[in-house]
Amino acid sequence: MSTIIPFGPQHPVLPEPLHLKITLKDEIVTEAIPMLGYVHRGLETLVSLKDVDQMVQVVERVCGICSCIHAHTYCMCVEGILGIEVPQRAEFLRIIWSELHRMHSHLLWLGLLADAFGMESLFMHCWRIRERVMDVMEATAGNRVIISVNKVGGVRRDLSADQIRWIRQVIDELEAELDKIKPVLTNDYTVKKRTVGVGVLTKEQAYELGAVGPVLRGSGVAQDARMTGYGAYKYVDFEPVVETDGDSWARTMVRFRELYQAIDIVRQLINKLPDGEISVKVKAAKPEGEIVCRSEQPRGELMYYVKGNGSKFLERVRIRTPTFANVPPLLAMLPGIEMADVPVVALSIDPCISCTER
Repeated sequence: MSTIIPFGPQHPVLPEPLHLKITLKDEIVTEAIPMLGYVHRGLETLVSLKDVDQMVQVVERVCGICSCIHAHTYCMCVEGILGIEVPQRAEFLRIIWSELHRMHSHLLWLGLLADAFGMESLFMHCWRIRERVMDVMEATAGNRVIISVNKVGGVRRDLSADQIRWIRQVIDELEAELDKIKPVLTNDYTVKKRTVGVGVLTKEQAYELGAVGPVLRGSGVAQDARMTGYGAYKYVDFEPVVETDGDSWARTMVRFRELYQAIDIVRQLINKLPDGEISVKVKAAKPEGEIVCRSEQPRGELMYYVKGNGSKFLERVRIRTPTFANVPPLLAMLPGIEMADVPVVALSIDPCISCTER
């Protein structure tokens, strides 16, 4: 006999209002069906009310945690249609702030995962480290989460020599802090018991179901949109972080290793930061044409489709967020696991329902 249990949208473990219908036989999941649309906000339709420049602030609010990357991708689209070449220094600054967002997003997620295990001390440690990243963003951009530094044609703020020295010092300290919590994540019995072999997604499934980001790379597929060389990534040496087991443990390790990678990328960019202007003047932007741009969010590949009709209001903005792409893989992970493991497996894709249901 099967039982259908509503999982979410409110759940004591999940930080996101993810809504699933879980079918159980005894305590084993046999099927999961997603229920989307709980927090739909209609942000894409605001193109009829907000002009090209105002839409930068709108897309930042698709998701606060990766707001800088949303704004960057949108600006790349508009700049591509208008044929604007962004100053090299602005490209470097955009990626520095983007990687800081990746750090604070992964640290936030690691803390939430620890909270799901009941490991409150590790939760606090992860968020304590994250505070240092937030301090850097507040000091350099004026805000802790939605920093609003991107604009069409470049960035609004620059980094001084003193700030650059301070950032270099902070990321060195962050690396040392990560070394301290690494043994807990890699050796703790509870963490491994709840993640190793749980929520397995094979390499073939990940590819066929269109998984992106750490979910895809945790299943052994070395795919990362940053490798296309957009922005200043063309000046950085790095390889996609890949794990091959495809379980919740592998996805955890991908994100943890990406923290070190983000630190290294910021360090490279700071060392290579060129002199020059941080923006070009764009008068009354009225893009005409259409374009698709891709970028790599902390959760995976982000896609923007922008269509302009020659007026100050865009005709269409269509956003494909990584969580939307990772929902089908999640549904493939759940059958066969125990009901008690559903929250941990759901968390392992790092869901952002705010992103998904715009």
